[in-house]
Amino acid sequence: METDQEPYVRLATLRQLHQVMADMNTARSLADTLQTVADGVVNGLGYELACVNLVRPDGDLVVAAFAGNSAAEALITGRVGSRDSWERRLAMGETWGDLIFIPHTEGWVLDDDDVPQWYTDGPAPRFEDEWHPSDRLFAPMFTPGVPGGSCGELIGVLSVDRPRNGRRPGAWGKEALQMYAFQAAIAISNARLRANMQRALVRLEREQQALRASEESFRQAFEYAPSGMAIAEMGGDQHGRILRSNDALCRLLGRTASTMRRYAFSDLVHPEDIGTLLRTSAEGGRAELRLGRRDGSYLWVSLRNSVVADATDGPRFLLTHVEDIEERKRRELQLAHRASHDSLTGLPNSAELRARLSSRLCQRPQSTVPGAAPGLVESVDAAYGHAQVDAYGTHDQYSAAPVPVPVADSGIQPYDVNGHGFDFRGVPEAYGAYDHHVHAVAPEGDHDDGTKGLAVLFCDLDGFKSINDRFGHNAGDAVLIEVARRLGRAVRDGDTVARLGGDEFVVLADGLGRADAQDLAVRLRNEIIQPVRVDGRAMRVGASFGIGWAQCGMTADEVLKSADERMYVEKRSRPKQHRRAG
Repeated sequence: METDQEPYVRLATLRQLHQVMADMNTARSLADTLQTVADGVVNGLGYELACVNLVRPDGDLVVAAFAGNSAAEALITGRVGSRDSWERRLAMGETWGDLIFIPHTEGWVLDDDDVPQWYTDGPAPRFEDEWHPSDRLFAPMFTPGVPGGSCGELIGVLSVDRPRNGRRPGAWGKEALQMYAFQAAIAISNARLRANMQRALVRLEREQQALRASEESFRQAFEYAPSGMAIAEMGGDQHGRILRSNDALCRLLGRTASTMRRYAFSDLVHPEDIGTLLRTSAEGGRAELRLGRRDGSYLWVSLRNSVVADATDGPRFLLTHVEDIEERKRRELQLAHRASHDSLTGLPNSAELRARLSSRLCQRPQSTVPGAAPGLVESVDAAYGHAQVDAYGTHDQYSAAPVPVPVADSGIQPYDVNGHGFDFRGVPEAYGAYDHHVHAVAPEGDHDDGTKGLAVLFCDLDGFKSINDRFGHNAGDAVLIEVARRLGRAVRDGDTVARLGGDEFVVLADGLGRADAQDLAVRLRNEIIQPVRVDGRAMRVGASFGIGWAQCGMTADEVLKSADERMYVEKRSRPKQHRRAG
């Protein structure tokens, strides 16, 4: 351009300028674009030196590209100038449109700031428009979108030096540099956008790869986990429906994966454990319950829930871990059985006997309730469908949702959450929380008045000590085992036969009248006195029975003591030679 005279510009110059602008917009990367911008100033605008100062994220400007002098390029490329120093430069000097020109007469004040710059040698100007080596010309570059860029955001500054014709640029040169800076800003912004998009695409691809790897890891962990795992729906009409189950769970329940998708956990759980399942919280909820297997059996499992949701608050699912605890439960039951049963005969022991007896007895007998309306207890039980708790520690399940009696009509409140206890409004205070069950009563007098009660038969073996003395404790143990078997065989289902200790046994039988209890004692004695064969020998023992009656208001020990005393009365009333069967 140094040979062109304004206002006449050669067509070749325009073509050259057009080419360098096209090169700016076809560069492959941001770094290539910046270098192309610097090269275009030298090749297309006729300056010997050009520098691209790019604004960094922190606001300072870094020398990102240099053209025209390899020595100067090595010296200042990558160096940083503070934003404050650049603001001062752009605020002083002469404004040529969007260009800033600082003549050598004013630029000396900038020699000591921190903006990277180069120094060129040369003679002092000989005429007015001659370029001085210390003259500075800057072309600020602003974000596109605003005509002239005056209102845009500063993205960088072009620094140019030493026009080849040795003169300060005229109107054409100023317009060309200003237009070039505007196009360079567009090219740099586009290059930045492409670079950001490329980084975003690379990051997205890496995240997708990580997600795929995570999903594959989860799939393998899910499928090949040693314990059962399932994914189930959460919320809605299909809450708890199994969407996916792993191989361990399918093998545990003896069902195929396709079959498992037909069920919800509520379909598989044991009916008695439905309440436990429903009370299990979704967030880290734990429960021990029984799940049904394909063969109809039930398996004890530990069930643990956790919630899985996607990052966009999409559908939430339950991830359920199912662990087989059948063996642990079996050991627990065995330990509980050992704690409550006699190790020799397998019968309930003394502690279990007292627990079963105490479960039937309340602290206040029905007959001592002052002011209680006749039939009140029966009306309460009938209204609530409350099953009788028997003396053996077994009872019918309470209704999960008892039908309430209107308070205004009855003055009685429903059961609490455990199915126990009323708040008896309008009922005398003495009628306490122990009166919501069917009371244990005893026949009156020595005759059978038709009253059915809880009979307690205390049994003591006669002649057992002589067996231990003559034949040893092994023989004695064999006799005790056989007696226990005969007693269990002779009573009804639901009756309790317990070994109190030594050669003493107790039978609890509910719903018997006085004559029924006496007949039962005779049958049990006839069973016991039959010969017992041990190691080829026939051994015989006798039995003395005392019949007591459990009544509410008595403790278990008082009931047993009463039966024990009656047994000794019965034993002493018989001649000694008749106490044994042989």
